[in-house]
Amino acid sequence: MTDLPDGPFQEIENRFNELETEMARPEIASDYSKLEKLLIERARLEPVVLRYREYLKLIDDFSKSAELLSTTKEDDMVELIEQEIGDIKLRLTDLVAALKIDLIPKDPRDSKDVFVEIRAGTGGDEAGLFAGDLFRMYSRYAQNQNWKVEIVNANETGIGGFKEVTFSVKGENPYALLKYESGVHRVQRVPETESSGRIHTSTATVAVLPEADDIEIEIDNNDVRVDVFHAGGAGGQNVNKVATAIRLTHIPTGIVVTCQKERSQLQNRLQAFAILRARIVEIETRKKETELANTRKSQVGTGERSEKIRTYNFPQNRVTDHRINLTLHSLDRFLEGELRALVESLDTAVQQDMLSHEKQE
Repeated sequence: MTDLPDGPFQEIENRFNELETEMARPEIASDYSKLEKLLIERARLEPVVLRYREYLKLIDDFSKSAELLSTTKEDDMVELIEQEIGDIKLRLTDLVAALKIDLIPKDPRDSKDVFVEIRAGTGGDEAGLFAGDLFRMYSRYAQNQNWKVEIVNANETGIGGFKEVTFSVKGENPYALLKYESGVHRVQRVPETESSGRIHTSTATVAVLPEADDIEIEIDNNDVRVDVFHAGGAGGQNVNKVATAIRLTHIPTGIVVTCQKERSQLQNRLQAFAILRARIVEIETRKKETELANTRKSQVGTGERSEKIRTYNFPQNRVTDHRINLTLHSLDRFLEGELRALVESLDTAVQQDMLSHEKQE
């Protein structure tokens, strides 16, 4: 009745049962570090296992109802059983669709903390103000998700905006929910300085970089030029007194990373190298994704900085994501961090795209 393969789900259920057995062992229960890892894995598998168990129960209910229908003669009973079978079929259809999505390989980077870089694009001061709006939008979204946000480096415009700002986001699955934000964001609005009421168009670029583990990449120190300088802007009494800010230049790629948030030169150096690793890994990842895109085009796109992904139109209070042609007439709430509807729509589009490719292959 369905084309759902049982094998992978039986393996998932077996692993789920193994985890429960292992967590019950006294030596594991007393080891918080090991127990936490097992709990995280169990939490990831549990929704899939529960859906699969419900699927098996519905299959059994369907067989019993179909058998009962074949032996029932009373019209009233036949009608009730047929209605029950119809309900089971509808529920099975939804479950099978959800379970097929469960089989899609998950991005191993989804659980990673991230660095987010926002840079003002075309539009002068208005672009800087828009970059500030985006930073506040993501900060409020992070607050809604109980994530921790810390500014790593900021180059302010002096009128409430940023020429560029880099910040870290730490918490539960930040990359999974922010990874589709990379690209060019466009704003259409009347600047406060515009006396004629003419709508201006400005842009800002966003890059979302998952933190890279040390084992993912090894950077040769001989390939990195390190410059130490005095921090600028807000920073307390040590600003312009003690040289703590760090600028790294990765000679092979030309990547430049600046970090001046921390009062300690060592802390800034460690943070800067963390961002550098993330950028280099991201470059390699993009190369692989570009190669894949030659044979498989995803409607959500690659997240390249040159790719216009979204327009924020203030006069019409609308935000439009061009990758999935979705328009929401709630820009005011969107800028307050209510990104959930769009994030879920993007995730669904990616899942459907992957499913369609699996069918073609």
